[in-house]
Amino acid sequence: MSLKKAYLIVIIILLVDQISKLYIKTNFVLGEEIKVFDWFRIHFIENEGMAWGTKIPGDHGKLFLTLFRIVAVFGIGYWLWDSVKKHSSNYLIVAVALILAGAFGNIIDSVFYGVIFNDSHYAASTLFSDNPYGTWFHGKVVDMLYFPIWKGTLPEWIPFVGGNYFTFFNAIFNIADMAISTGVGILIVFNKRAFGTTEKEEVVSNNEISA
Repeated sequence: MSLKKAYLIVIIILLVDQISKLYIKTNFVLGEEIKVFDWFRIHFIENEGMAWGTKIPGDHGKLFLTLFRIVAVFGIGYWLWDSVKKHSSNYLIVAVALILAGAFGNIIDSVFYGVIFNDSHYAASTLFSDNPYGTWFHGKVVDMLYFPIWKGTLPEWIPFVGGNYFTFFNAIFNIADMAISTGVGILIVFNKRAFGTTEKEEVVSNNEISA
């Protein structure tokens, strides 16, 4: 796969991710939910930290997380460039492109959203507000995709959690998160194909066998 095609994947995912976040941010109040199906809802929340709402404690925890994400994106970007130059498997290139797009998408929220949006608690936010809710590098990540596939009380015979009310799947996420998860999933499920023989090595090997 060419670098141009890999970048196209990144750009498309970034556009879909940011357009969906901008729409939710300017049309939904925090906590507002729309029921699409019983098992799929649009539910607007904001994530100040990492996956599952995990936060880094301290006054500079959010800043550290954002800076770490920026450094990680540069590393992933180099990984994508290097993989293409080495003619690595398309599985690997697509996976890295997805991870890069997802990481970049959430970084945009963290870096810019705090200074271009006002608060979403009582009304939908205004883009380029005169009263932003935060500062540079302290923006909150917008999440909205919610799939409560099953809700109910777990059987009593299940150890530790039996009898408790449980929701599967209770995570709320965004397009960027989906891209990262899909990329990681490709690397896990198609590990041998992703990290196996490159296209260039296969050509050389086939020529040697023919000779």
